[in-house]
Amino acid sequence: MTDNLILITLLVKLGVVASVASVLARVTTFRRLFFAEKRSPRQTLALLAFILLPLTLGVWIRTTVPNFLAADISFETVILLGLLVGPGWAVLGGVVLSAPAVYHHEFLALPFDAALGLAAGILGRFVEMEEIWSFTPFIDLSLYRWVRRNLRQPHIDRQFLMLFLIVAAEACRDWLAHAFPHRLFALLASQWWLQVLVWLSAPINVGIALKVWNTLRIEMKLEEQKRLLLEARLDALQRQINPHFLFNTLNSIASLARMKPELAREMTVKLANILRALLKDHDTYVPLREELSFTDDYLDIEVVRFGADKLRVEKEIDPRTLGVLVPSILLQPLIENSIKHGLEPRLHGGTVTLRSRLDGERVLIEVADDGVGMGNRPASALSRTGAGIGMKNVRERLEVLYGNQARFEVVSNPGRGTLVSIEIPANLPDAP
Repeated sequence: MTDNLILITLLVKLGVVASVASVLARVTTFRRLFFAEKRSPRQTLALLAFILLPLTLGVWIRTTVPNFLAADISFETVILLGLLVGPGWAVLGGVVLSAPAVYHHEFLALPFDAALGLAAGILGRFVEMEEIWSFTPFIDLSLYRWVRRNLRQPHIDRQFLMLFLIVAAEACRDWLAHAFPHRLFALLASQWWLQVLVWLSAPINVGIALKVWNTLRIEMKLEEQKRLLLEARLDALQRQINPHFLFNTLNSIASLARMKPELAREMTVKLANILRALLKDHDTYVPLREELSFTDDYLDIEVVRFGADKLRVEKEIDPRTLGVLVPSILLQPLIENSIKHGLEPRLHGGTVTLRSRLDGERVLIEVADDGVGMGNRPASALSRTGAGIGMKNVRERLEVLYGNQARFEVVSNPGRGTLVSIEIPANLPDAP
């Protein structure tokens, strides 16, 4: 084996390690198994299959194709398995990876890879996981700073320990390959500086794989944090209820308790239904029929408060839209806005109309009233006033859930009323 071939092999191996790590990172199943907090033995075996099947083939190629030595990255793979998966699984991985080498009479490959997996697994138990993910071979190699830091506060530098042990394991492999020719594969150079470069290439390759996967791990954590933040934001928005509505409803119940106890009891039950729906853990999306059922309780309470002669409710619901999934607690803020700012200022009240219809693969939902309207205020300015809080929340939820696929429009004519239109994709629940 010439020194030029060794140098080319080291360079190509860097690309092989980076390519394999990147390809595996793109596989959804691998990411799910690899970054799972807890894995069953069956899941761990599936994870090993993702890693070992192509890399065992690489060992076979190295033993059969002349001068294609960079395909064999079994040494780095066993170390990674030990650090990230555990000693037992790393030993199993070492046995599998050594099978093609043993078949080609490299009989020391099996015991060496098994021992390497056990040692790497023990090291992985000793080192914190975050230190493994942050491992880099380019540590602070200033002997003066290292001695000074340890004199001030003696401690074990685990990053340096990992680097030293990986280099020592590679040096041990080279010594065994030199002592027992053709019984263990290793890159043996004729010049000392190139041999040192071979030793240092092992931690560099391990560090490359860890950097690729750690970048993916950080991205997944950021996505998870973003998802949790959106869920918390949505939960806060859809649990909101106007405290004035609660106070006014309780006052109405108190005034009806003596004169109309049955009606007071009915309002109490409906208020309890509303609070239960707001406080329980519910899905982000619900069928439109459930959303309408929730608004029915709210409207029944408002009709009792204002009087059936002052507040009228009309519905123009397309039956085909009842099964369409819509954001939960979507309509109540809009209805509340219509009653409070459209109908309540009018002496003789008015009508709230709910409409829905299908338009191809989209559903249109409207909340209209014939109240006093919003004057000359543009809809974009409503978020700065009390009239716009409910609509602002609805608008924010639609933007979070649908992005630019949702349309939210407000049309108001002074003295004639306000129309709020929502157009979203007509998603239907999956069939059981």
